[in-house]
Amino acid sequence: MLRQTKIALVFAVALWGTVGALLNLLDWPGTLASVNMAISMSTIEGGEEAWQATSSMFVTWLGALFIVGAKILSAAFCWFGTHRMWSARAALTQHFSVAKQPALVGCGIAVFLLFGGFIVIAESFFELWRSELLRPIALESAFRYGAMISLIAIFVAQPEPDPHFEAFEFANKSTQ
Repeated sequence: MLRQTKIALVFAVALWGTVGALLNLLDWPGTLASVNMAISMSTIEGGEEAWQATSSMFVTWLGALFIVGAKILSAAFCWFGTHRMWSARAALTQHFSVAKQPALVGCGIAVFLLFGGFIVIAESFFELWRSELLRPIALESAFRYGAMISLIAIFVAQPEPDPHFEAFEFANKSTQ
């Protein structure tokens, strides 16, 4: 049951990345507008005069493509990891451990997006923490998602007991 739980959690991360990327793409003008509000610092009093504020469409597109691309990449690795973990759910521990690797990479990409993109770049560099409008929408969500995905990755990375070894131990104990 432990392995199935890990598989379900990675499946949820894959779904998060897929749905997030899809919604960003379906509302591409909204995605660009959100990124532009963050980098122009227009939702912060006096922010547009700050030295780091920019309304560059190149930077806006770069940020939006980074967000969508990272979600797609994270989802792809997690979908692949889910498939591999499911295929190895009854295998020896070392085989299941190898099967988890793409899922952990996918979770790592998601955390890089959420921490690097939202916390380091948007919050710290573009001072999004000062925005009453975007802080709850962007930063609190990014922190919540990043924290949950990090916990999922830590849980998935933990080794689980080998079911074959446990069965062998149980059989040996019952014959003694």
